[in-house]
Amino acid sequence: MNEIVLSKKKNGMTALLLIALLYALAIAGTVFSGIWMQNSWSPLAVVLMVVCIIVLSIGWIPLCGLRILKPQEALVLTLFGKYVGTLKEHGFYCVNPFCTSVNPAAKTKLSQSGDVKHVLTANPDAPAGTVSFENTGKKISLKIMTLSNNRQKINDCLGNPVEIGIAVTWRIVDTARAVFNVDNYKEFLSLQCDSALRNIVRLYPYDVAPGVDTTGDGIADEGSLRGSSEIVAARIRDEIQERVNEAGIEILEARITCLAYAPEIAAVMLQRQQASAIIDARKMIVDGAVGMVEMALERLSEHEVVELDEERKAAMVSNLLVVLCGNHDAQPIVNTGTLY
Repeated sequence: MNEIVLSKKKNGMTALLLIALLYALAIAGTVFSGIWMQNSWSPLAVVLMVVCIIVLSIGWIPLCGLRILKPQEALVLTLFGKYVGTLKEHGFYCVNPFCTSVNPAAKTKLSQSGDVKHVLTANPDAPAGTVSFENTGKKISLKIMTLSNNRQKINDCLGNPVEIGIAVTWRIVDTARAVFNVDNYKEFLSLQCDSALRNIVRLYPYDVAPGVDTTGDGIADEGSLRGSSEIVAARIRDEIQERVNEAGIEILEARITCLAYAPEIAAVMLQRQQASAIIDARKMIVDGAVGMVEMALERLSEHEVVELDEERKAAMVSNLLVVLCGNHDAQPIVNTGTLY
């Protein structure tokens, strides 16, 4: 269903003044006809009295058609089940009093924690047995809103459980689709966010892993949840947008707010990361030490400072590697004799 934007004049104040004037005339007519009937009986006075009473009885009905809209608010109107249109501009309107406003998500609130909760709640300060209602009305907000769902526990492509949470920035662009195409667009958005998050996270490892294809092109790459967070967030946003198009919702941005291993494997994975970091550091130290030894041997040979046989070269290399790669400072021993 396509949205129909109503371009009505903002005639609410004029209608309110006319209704107030009509009521004033009806009251004055009632008083005048009563006085007239007391002084002299006249059919015209009876007719005037009846008309004024009818006006006073049903004159309030047009008041039901007065609508006030604030900036970035919309009102979806139906007349006896038929979609009439949507008011989007702020102002004071007078519409058909028999038109009803529709917003199935009026009593559904998306809190910042991401839980979908209904506004029908008990007030702890109220007396026992009473229930308080939050008057949300039937207006649809067109403002940019943020949905921050609870953290989800999902297995990555290697089977490791990961806890991840996202914050989705969204807004409504088509009120007709949001109201009529889905039962409750807020609950629908929340569920689709969780579903899209699971589908995308299952394609990536937590850290870079060899032989893993995250793009679907058949070529292994270095994509990961921790190292490619911007790419992962963009894919999540596109996935959610594809799912909520029919609900008239636009997804502006999706960001990863929380990413960590699940508690049951967090300690083991921390040890694994520490071991990997130690190995990488040792490898770098050894590569640097070997380069320095090669440079020392080349310099000695180039400048003919001293001639060493293979056995002495091996001993020199061993001593230099021990000095350069050791965890503690080496204690030198000065040889005052000959090397041979």
